[in-house]
Amino acid sequence: MSGHSKWATTKHRKAAVDKARAKVFAKVIRQLEVAAREGGGDITANATLRTMFDKARAASVPLDTIERAIKRGTGDLEGVRYEPVTYEGYAPGGVAVIVEALTDNRNRTGAEVRNVFSRGGGSTAEPGSVSWQFARKGQIQLDRSLDEDAIMEVGLEAGAEALSDEGEGWVLTTAPADLAAVRDALATAGMTPESAELALVATTTVPLAEESEAKKVLRLLESLDDLDDVQNVWSNFDIPDDILAAAAAD
Repeated sequence: MSGHSKWATTKHRKAAVDKARAKVFAKVIRQLEVAAREGGGDITANATLRTMFDKARAASVPLDTIERAIKRGTGDLEGVRYEPVTYEGYAPGGVAVIVEALTDNRNRTGAEVRNVFSRGGGSTAEPGSVSWQFARKGQIQLDRSLDEDAIMEVGLEAGAEALSDEGEGWVLTTAPADLAAVRDALATAGMTPESAELALVATTTVPLAEESEAKKVLRLLESLDDLDDVQNVWSNFDIPDDILAAAAAD
């Protein structure tokens, strides 16, 4: 997998103890609301909501907060109506970037995203300009201490496509429709995932061999991720492990 996956994995592990936990909560809560509005409030019947529920619990969001978010989504409680919007663009070095947001004001969010791209040395692009370089997949993150062969045996039997070593942990890739089944099979086998969610996985990558350029790209991605309305930032950079570690340490 590309270096972007390692960056995302590191970011996920950091999020649980980061001082920005409130932002993590806010992002997950919006995802819960939208999932409940689009598919109903029953997590046993709404696979997307179940995924968001598990993501919220992994981020230590309190149960009563989760329940209120679901009720706002179903209309049982009053709340702001969020809609999904996607932006495409390029980071320095020609790196493709896709930004997924949930917003109650498209004009505000669009202006904020364009401003971050501009300040970070990148540029926004027309819809479809970079999305062809990504495929929607399920990604399941597992603790490094778990046995590789055991993960493969259970995962492949349940429909997983591939297992990759991301340094600090394992990442199991599935087709979107198989994510829930693979996640549940692993949990039943005593290998509870750290996270399980849909992701945009790069099908082509852009290598970055210079630390200075890698830092520019990572700063732009972090700035986009810090925007309140932004839920996910996907990219196709491929940075060597040593340069990625040095760039991310700053």
